[in-house]
Amino acid sequence: MNTLSKTISALLLTTALLLFGNTVHAEDANADGNNLAQLIDIAGKQRMLSQKIAKAYFFYGQGIRPEKTRKQLFDSIKEFNANYELLKKKVKIQGVQDMLVYIDMAKTELAQLAREPYSKENASLVMDYSETMLEGSQDIVTRLENLSKLKKEAIVDLSGRQRMLTQRIAKYYIAYQAGFRDHNTVEQLKTAVAEFEKAHATLSKAKRNTVQIKAELAKVEKLWKVVAKFYKDVERGGLPVIVLATTDNIMDSMNRITHQYVVVLGS
Repeated sequence: MNTLSKTISALLLTTALLLFGNTVHAEDANADGNNLAQLIDIAGKQRMLSQKIAKAYFFYGQGIRPEKTRKQLFDSIKEFNANYELLKKKVKIQGVQDMLVYIDMAKTELAQLAREPYSKENASLVMDYSETMLEGSQDIVTRLENLSKLKKEAIVDLSGRQRMLTQRIAKYYIAYQAGFRDHNTVEQLKTAVAEFEKAHATLSKAKRNTVQIKAELAKVEKLWKVVAKFYKDVERGGLPVIVLATTDNIMDSMNRITHQYVVVLGS
């Protein structure tokens, strides 16, 4: 992380700590009567979008499927902003509201960088902001999940997190190909791959799985076998178009699975 990145991250963290220092006793607020599983799904999707935005930025910057990846970049920013406004309106927990202020600073800066020409310095900042948005979104998911007495919504969190991991894996894969070949890039990629595989095994055994969910999980299993070898041998590189397409197909399946878990919990 360069000096500018460290300064920005420090300022964002300081602001968040100041905000939380005034609100630690406000966690007894309600989630505004909305369906908890749906709110967790939306907040969880923000985790995925934080990584998808950065992934698309790198793919577009490398000139890989430029029309598709540019559209994905700006569509994802638009969707993140829409979900942000929805959470801001629907979730009245003070800690969540404070975290949204923290996220707002990062998403605003990232959106500005997306409109500027690609450079390695800008790409480094995009990486940092995507991590900030991910951490903030994860905090919101955790706060919402803690409202559940039975913790039955945990499966929505786990499934939704798989969406994020598909994009995080692709982000670090393409970042490595773009020249970010430091130890951290490789380790983050390996960690995300291991977490995805562990969670997939857990979801495959879940008691709440319907016939439709089982079919989607089987599809994910087949797609994963296509690209996993590229992730695990990132130093070798190659075939970024296959990685892009297959990873997005896995994400789409995980999105459908997550929504189906929401339906199951609501029935």
